[in-house]
Amino acid sequence: MKAAIFNPYLDTLGGGERYTMSFAKVLLDNGYQVDVQWKNSSVKNKLEERFGIDLTAVNFIKDIKRGDSYDICFWISDGSIPLLRARKNFLHFQFPFKDINGRSLINKMKLIRINKIICNSYFTKAFIDQEYGVDSTVIYPPVDVEKIQSKRKENIILSVGRFSQLTQAKNQHILVEVFKRISKSHSDWRLILAGGTEVGVDDYVSKLRRSSKACPIEIIENLSFDKISKLYGISKIFWSAAGFSINEKTEPAKVEHFGIAVVEAMSAGCVPIVYSAGGHKEIIDEAENGFLWKKKRELIKKTKKLLDNQSVLRKISSSAKKDALVYEYERFEAEVSELLS
Repeated sequence: MKAAIFNPYLDTLGGGERYTMSFAKVLLDNGYQVDVQWKNSSVKNKLEERFGIDLTAVNFIKDIKRGDSYDICFWISDGSIPLLRARKNFLHFQFPFKDINGRSLINKMKLIRINKIICNSYFTKAFIDQEYGVDSTVIYPPVDVEKIQSKRKENIILSVGRFSQLTQAKNQHILVEVFKRISKSHSDWRLILAGGTEVGVDDYVSKLRRSSKACPIEIIENLSFDKISKLYGISKIFWSAAGFSINEKTEPAKVEHFGIAVVEAMSAGCVPIVYSAGGHKEIIDEAENGFLWKKKRELIKKTKKLLDNQSVLRKISSSAKKDALVYEYERFEAEVSELLS
C-alpha cells in the first residue's frame, strides 16, 4: 500500500508540519509506504530534530503527482482545492480561510474527489464549512505527552512560538513589555522566549533583544524538540500573545487556529495564560486548567495571582497535566486509523 503527502509549508517547521509528520507516522504504522513531496530531502533531518519524530522510513520525493497511482493522498490546502487522483483522498485545512470564493463551481467539482476534509480545530472548521459549503471532520493535533514531562520547577515564564510578525504574529514584544512591569515587583522570575526563526525576522529578534536588556529575559532561537521539552518541564507558567488585538471574525487567519504549544506546556504542568482567541478557547477551561486574557492588564493580574499564590499555581498545574492527555498521540492515531479503514 502506498500513501502520498503534500504540505507546501514543510520548511516553516510549525504546528501544521508537526501534524503532517504525525499523519505520516500513523500511515507507516498502518503498513503504508509513505512518500512526501518536497524539492530537497534534507528537510527530513530538520523535521526530525524539531519534532522528535522518527522519519527514517519516510521517502521525500520531488513529485507525488497529486496522488496518482497511490492508495491514499493527504494534502495540506493553501486555500485552493486540488484535483487529487489517489484511490482515497484527504484534504486538510490548518488555516480558517475566508472570502476566497470557496464555493465556486470548479471547487465543487474537485471536492467530489475528496473523501474527507479534516480540520485541526472547531475554530478552523467553522470557517472552512462556511467558505466551501462542506461538513469537515475535526481531528485535533497530537501531542507527545510522554516525552514532555514535568521536572523540578523554576521561577520561569515561558513562551514558545515562531519569531514572526507575518500572517500569524506571536507578538513576543507584547510579552516583553508586560514582563517588564511584572518584574519590578517579582524580580526572582525569568521570562524565556523560545522559537524558530524565519527569513526576514532578524530585525524583529534584534528589537526584542534590545528591549530586553537589563531584564531577566532570555531569547532562544531554533531549539530542538528535546530542548524545548526540557524548558516546558522546568517552567511554571506559559504565555502566549498570538492573535493580540485581532478581530478573529474578520481576520481568523491571524489568530492561533489551535495551539499545540499550549497543550505541550500543559502536559508538563506549565500553567497557560494565553490570549483569548481562536483555538485557545477550545483548550482552556478558565481558572481550571489555565487562563485566557484580552487586555494587557488582565495578563498582568492573572499572572500575579499565580506568582503570589503557589498553592493555586500547583492546583491548576495538576489540572493542566490531566487535561493535556486528551490530545495524546494515541487518540490521534485511533482517529486517523479509523479514516484509513
